[in-house]
Amino acid sequence: MSDQLLKRLSRLRGLDYQIPAPVAHGQITRLIGLTLEAVGIKASMGEYCLIYPPHGEPVEAEVVGFSGDRIYLMPVDLLEGLAPGARVSPMQGGGDVEVGFELLGRVINGVGKPLDSLGPLGCKTTVPLQGRNINPLSRQPIRQTLDVGIRAINSLLSVGRGQRLGLFAGSGVGKSVLLGMMTRFTEADIVVVGLIGERGREVKEFIDHSLGEEGMRRAVVVASPADESPLMRLRAAQLATRLAEYYREQGKNVLLLMDSLTRYAQAQREIALAVGEPPATKGYPPSVFAKLPKLVERAGNGDKGGGSITAFYTVLTEGDDQQDPIADSARAILDGHIVLSRTLAERGHYPAIDIEQSISRAMPQIVSSDHLKAAMGFKQLYSKFQQNSDLISIGAYVRGSDAETDFAVERMPLMNAFLQQGLDEAYAFQKSLTDLAMVLTPNPGNTNTTDQQGRQNIAMGNQAQ
Repeated sequence: MSDQLLKRLSRLRGLDYQIPAPVAHGQITRLIGLTLEAVGIKASMGEYCLIYPPHGEPVEAEVVGFSGDRIYLMPVDLLEGLAPGARVSPMQGGGDVEVGFELLGRVINGVGKPLDSLGPLGCKTTVPLQGRNINPLSRQPIRQTLDVGIRAINSLLSVGRGQRLGLFAGSGVGKSVLLGMMTRFTEADIVVVGLIGERGREVKEFIDHSLGEEGMRRAVVVASPADESPLMRLRAAQLATRLAEYYREQGKNVLLLMDSLTRYAQAQREIALAVGEPPATKGYPPSVFAKLPKLVERAGNGDKGGGSITAFYTVLTEGDDQQDPIADSARAILDGHIVLSRTLAERGHYPAIDIEQSISRAMPQIVSSDHLKAAMGFKQLYSKFQQNSDLISIGAYVRGSDAETDFAVERMPLMNAFLQQGLDEAYAFQKSLTDLAMVLTPNPGNTNTTDQQGRQNIAMGNQAQ
């Protein structure tokens, strides 16, 4: 062997060669509805693949099922021009998402791509889409009240930092409007908004009217309108939750708003039915009810000494049916529910909160005994009037028949004024309690004059702050 060859071998001996692993390619054999069937590759449930149509860019797809050597894929984006035999291959690093404070002020879609034409995101950190589970014994308890700026909620349905609540209502009753008010008024370090399966025009309106320029500086918006694929809608809800988890891990108090949880469930229903899962409760497959708690349980307080995620989810009750399967399941896994009434909305009573049907499960642990007693007294008084409303409206009730009903009739104008609030009015927590005490305090002397003055004080309370 020549000296020259020995020298060349000695130089190469110290180098570390890494031969890339071979990538197996398969092909698409079948397309039915939303589901693609592929052969020739091996991939596990939840992994991601790339599909290469004859023309255009490759499309990301998730493995949603398998049968024998065939796997079922659901594309994240809409596929156009797909032909039989199209190439498909496993995706390296699929499912990772970009996170960071660089996302504040940005609008992204379900896969983390910008929608706002403001250039690249510039994030330096990537994390798996699925966050880690928190040991329930390690979570901080809910002990601190959170000012949401809504008088009826602050005083009668007090919210705790790290609580998860649902806004339940039919279509057109004011869920999104109330959510927008809480977006502007709630105290939080960072706001993460998930607009899932709603009308496309609502994305721009929510950003301009609900958040505004100042609100967007501390907010991230994840949007997936109704015309996108079900997997994209599913990913958008998961991404919004994952971003909130990341900021919580950084010690921030996060406000997570998701509109709506029902659209998330409907997206999972579309996927499950497409891969052959049998429907169970009113057309919803069992996997839907397994997915809901997995998403919701990721919100809440983190480990002791860390940050928190206070979450509000809107829940669409079809036909105003409070026993709708999704609404019933959501009520069981959330820390409270605020029900909006179509009857109140039709009267021009906004926000149309049905106090009798709404409850905050964390309220007894976060407010004083006097506050809790006042809230219960308000609800009892309001309920007493509603029980006798038919007799009162037709003039059949005789004053003096029942002292409690008499007091309810006297205070009802004040209670109605107390429960209403303008879209641009914010009521601080302490001011809400002051107004609540005013409603429950009996009037000495001239009742009508005092009630009129009380209504004016409550209606103008925000301007006096």
